[in-house]
Amino acid sequence: MITSEFANQFAQEWLSSWNNHDLDAILSHYADDFEMISPYIVAITGESSGTLQGKKAVGQYWAAALAKYPELHFELRQVLVGVQCIVIYYQGISGMAGEIFVFSQEGKVIKSIAHYE
Repeated sequence: MITSEFANQFAQEWLSSWNNHDLDAILSHYADDFEMISPYIVAITGESSGTLQGKKAVGQYWAAALAKYPELHFELRQVLVGVQCIVIYYQGISGMAGEIFVFSQEGKVIKSIAHYE
């Protein structure tokens, strides 16, 4: 069971990593073989499924996104707690976003699904 304390700490660290444009810090939150699903994957990489697997592939995608959006900054709005997952609701550069994070027993993200308005 994920605690509210864990969820809020994760959210703060995750947003700080993104706002600092620190790719290594961002990737440190994820398992090596995690899955990322996002409509931006289609837009940035051309991968029609919107899905990438593993730190290498997702790291390349995020590096391209950080380069494409140098003004990228997120502002936390709310953190929702589930059983093995959390939702971070935040203001992004083009509107509100909600991201689901599913965690392993070791506390690393194994799947992330992003949603945007």
